[in-house]
Amino acid sequence: MVDAAISDVRELSTPAKRTGMRRMLQRKSSIAFLMTLPLILLIGLLVLYPAFYAVHLATLNKSMQRFVGLSNFTFLFNRETFWMVVRQSCIFALTAVIFKALIGFVVAHFVHNVPANKQRRWRGILLIPWVIPPAMSTLAWLWLFDPSYSAFNWILVHLGLSPVAWTGDAYWARFSVILINVWFGAPFFLIMYLAALKSVPDQLYEAAQIDGANWWQRIWFVTLPMMRNIIAITVLFSTIVTFANFDIVQVLTAGGPIDKTHVFATWAFRLGIQGGDIPLGASVSLFMFPILAVCAIFILRDIRRRGNEAS
Repeated sequence: MVDAAISDVRELSTPAKRTGMRRMLQRKSSIAFLMTLPLILLIGLLVLYPAFYAVHLATLNKSMQRFVGLSNFTFLFNRETFWMVVRQSCIFALTAVIFKALIGFVVAHFVHNVPANKQRRWRGILLIPWVIPPAMSTLAWLWLFDPSYSAFNWILVHLGLSPVAWTGDAYWARFSVILINVWFGAPFFLIMYLAALKSVPDQLYEAAQIDGANWWQRIWFVTLPMMRNIIAITVLFSTIVTFANFDIVQVLTAGGPIDKTHVFATWAFRLGIQGGDIPLGASVSLFMFPILAVCAIFILRDIRRRGNEAS
């Protein structure tokens, strides 16, 4: 009799459990969470763990056997080279992102006005610099900037101008690094802006034209407001990637001449890997976080503010 009662309870509870599981799986949010769970775990493994481990390393001494607190950061703050790297990283990132955004915006408008049957060809051609690995393309640029066989200097000499020490002079070395980064990153802005342009309704341009707006006014009052969120997200993503850039600077100049082109990533590599002071290199790399956090807060807050105004 007791066994029969237990079996009845099981029969009643099993459908209830199945019904609850079925309801949970029918929720879109639950399905989305389960589908993204492997990616969340992967991000936690590849991003969060190294980040917290870097914080731990930054609090150790050079031999990584003794806790020193914030001594590594204090040591960096008293070095002139560190503040030079901070200035160079900010100038490099801001200049490159501004030029990538401007070039991407202009070229996106040209491609957008190309007939539809030819746009795919132009998109494929213009995306080539972004598809090629940066280290590989930088090697080609290194040959163009070579002090003995520079193709650019060959052109300058035939034009009656003096050759330029592209990677030997601090000013031209910075210019060369920024030029390669713009060449590599502008196609990303192009494809993002082109997608945003295709989402702008043609009725808005027609209404602005009827109201007497010229080309520049249509860009300023129609295109830019409709693309502001895409522009903000693209600029934020590119700023993060540009600040963390390593391969272009390392392959082209290796931080030279005399540390004049070092950015956070390359100087952290110089101190931590080549110099054997891994905690100090980790401290340099962590200094990027507050700068990027401030940029992200301002950009995302502006996006949220515009979203609240639109709603």
